[in-house]
Amino acid sequence: MKFVGAHVSTAGGIFNAPINAININAKAFALFTKNQRRWNAKPLSQKDVETFKQNLKKAKIDVNHILPHDSYLINLGHPDKLKRRKSIEAFMEEVNRCYQLGLKYLNFHPGNHLNEMSEEDCLKVIAESLNETIEKTKDVVLVIENTAGQGSSVGYRFDHIAKLIELVEDKTRIGVCLDTCHMFAAGYDIRTEAAYVKTMEEFSAVVGFKYLKGMHLNDAKSTLGSRVDRHHSIGKGNIGLEAFRLIMNDPRLDNIPLILETIDPSIWAEEIKLLYSLIE
Repeated sequence: MKFVGAHVSTAGGIFNAPINAININAKAFALFTKNQRRWNAKPLSQKDVETFKQNLKKAKIDVNHILPHDSYLINLGHPDKLKRRKSIEAFMEEVNRCYQLGLKYLNFHPGNHLNEMSEEDCLKVIAESLNETIEKTKDVVLVIENTAGQGSSVGYRFDHIAKLIELVEDKTRIGVCLDTCHMFAAGYDIRTEAAYVKTMEEFSAVVGFKYLKGMHLNDAKSTLGSRVDRHHSIGKGNIGLEAFRLIMNDPRLDNIPLILETIDPSIWAEEIKLLYSLIE
């Protein structure tokens, strides 16, 4: 069974996220547990946590289908040790917020080397950051999102993700989220059945579907292999509708959150309906 939703707003309080998911007929959702563009956040109150859990029950959405995202400021691969320390502390705080809310996952972008170290060294530094985070936190699975390869980011190749998993000591606390726009921009074609099969076979061989905890479903304004991260509405970009039909009919993608981060929130309900209509 497919569980499609979107990255919903938490305006007015984190407890509003499940209600916003209900309002677009979502069966899954993503959220930020704090302002994604600020380092500091007010601690979650007991009332915030209780109201969030109550609203989650009303929404009838399982925690397996919720994919929180960390702050965009965090860079676990920062070449500067002091700045990396700031990122690690902020990341651990976000893991703890997910734990407080009873959430299972935290989705994150691996990091950037800022052209001050090699990709290989950056991956090692990120893995060190992840191992420390896992050692000092509980339960929450850290979900690596593949990137478009824009700027100096790592994680745009499946082998980057595989390397991070290899270097993480506790494999029960690590997972992967595949973003379709990022995948396409990084050079992985999914526009036709043949291309989709080839890309997913490579993912299976290099990373493994057992680590796949969620997907971001985005069409792309950017072109194949451009390494430019530009999302578009489903069926309106350079990926096209066929890729999403293949995703919605792929049993390997059952029972995980399939999250829209497309550019027009006003049509998310329509896009969710469209995606379900593709199931054969």
